[in-house]
Amino acid sequence: MSDSSRDTAAGAGWGTTERGAYRHLMPHRTGKISWLDPRTLWPARNGVLASLFGDPTGRTRSRWVAQRTAAGAPADKVVRHPVADRFSFMVIGDTGEGDDPQYAVVPGFLRAGRGSAFAVLASDVIYPVGSTDDYDTKFFRPYQDYQAPIYAIPGNHDWYEDLDGFMRVFCDAPPLTPPPPPRRLSRAWWRSLLWHRPGPTDERRLAAARKLRSVPAQQAVQPGPYWAIDAGPVRIIGIDTGLLGTVDAEQGRWLREVSRGDTPKILVTGSPLYVDAEHHPCAIEGGGTVDEIVRDPDHHFVAAIGGDIHNYQRYPVAVDGRTIQYVVAGGGGAFMHATHTMPRVSVAGVTEEDFRCYPLRGDSLAFYSGLYGRRLRMRRFFTLTEDQATAVVSKRLGVPATRARVRDTPVTLRTRVVASLLGAGGRPDRTSRLRLPVRKAHTRLFSPGSATYSPPFFKSFLRLDVSPESVRLRCFSATGNLPQELDPPVEDEVVIPLS
Repeated sequence: MSDSSRDTAAGAGWGTTERGAYRHLMPHRTGKISWLDPRTLWPARNGVLASLFGDPTGRTRSRWVAQRTAAGAPADKVVRHPVADRFSFMVIGDTGEGDDPQYAVVPGFLRAGRGSAFAVLASDVIYPVGSTDDYDTKFFRPYQDYQAPIYAIPGNHDWYEDLDGFMRVFCDAPPLTPPPPPRRLSRAWWRSLLWHRPGPTDERRLAAARKLRSVPAQQAVQPGPYWAIDAGPVRIIGIDTGLLGTVDAEQGRWLREVSRGDTPKILVTGSPLYVDAEHHPCAIEGGGTVDEIVRDPDHHFVAAIGGDIHNYQRYPVAVDGRTIQYVVAGGGGAFMHATHTMPRVSVAGVTEEDFRCYPLRGDSLAFYSGLYGRRLRMRRFFTLTEDQATAVVSKRLGVPATRARVRDTPVTLRTRVVASLLGAGGRPDRTSRLRLPVRKAHTRLFSPGSATYSPPFFKSFLRLDVSPESVRLRCFSATGNLPQELDPPVEDEVVIPLS
């Protein structure tokens, strides 16, 4: 097994090495998404409109579900997937920008995914707005050689065109009929004036794309945007958190129903319940939260995996004498959200010693220091080596570095200033007023423009090996370099008992 980022800097993809062969999988011409471009931002306006004028996704979702039920989909939305008591499945989140970082994940995903029964895409399948016409290069082409079904749950970006593309591809659903017009001058009426709606689909392009995953073993039709899969000894439940990260009342009732019983369960959600050292329980319309359902001992959840945030995190939370693994798994291809801005972890009894993330905080700081150095044309000042970044993060958080040679790296004044400016450790100090946007402001504005097209990419995906006794969860990395492509490193591993 190759070194991981916890072992060496080379295992993280730093240094001079041969680029992976993933570029042979890419189309000759690829578009690059810029989230600072008005031509991208304007079509993606529905999230802002929903927060200002009310969120219509619950009603739209109900109409999709009713359409699928009328077409013969199971009313309980449970898929019975035929597998043995021992099987594996893959999870990969926030994939579809269609550029180098997404395709760099594919070779390792295919290698680690050999023999797996199916895969689950956890949130934001297609950027920027979930358009049907983008599925050819951002879904069908990259995963054409994965010889098993792929299920998915939508993220907020898939909802920017009212879930039209997602429902067409994963549920084989025709477009919805237009709803009745809202009452004039109501909030819904004002929202409808600006609402972005799906355009016409290029049917010839979609038909050609479908041929890339046309083998019978690859086929699956979902009952809707939320579903449950009964596979061997576990039930996997996927929920749709829409535009604003909440669950409507109808879906909430369904979730409570399918969560009952002694079968061990794994939740897959578009909005992680623990992320960035904070608890986000996910509200259900009408009362209650998703995490209350997950924590209920009568429901027997053993893990909750969420996309949306573009990195890997794991929080083993003790609940009533058992441990539930809360995982963030959004590193499947989109721009990388920083991990170095997280404070020392202390949430729900989880300490820094229990917590795991990828990329490591030092690698995240080194990545963003180089990014700011290039963008501000101040490379000599901003750019930190991976050893310098790891050393200063270790000092600020009081956490020992896992790489041996980092322990002898001095922390200089420049290193400390750069770390402060980039928010390392999430800790306020004298430079806080000068801090550059890396955390929340950066996420909304600058971070989506921080995708790079040369390694290391710091992407990740999961493989879960299920047996009657346990689930073995492993996080694999994808750097874009050939060594990690040929032998994907395991960045984190945990065995979850099912008894």
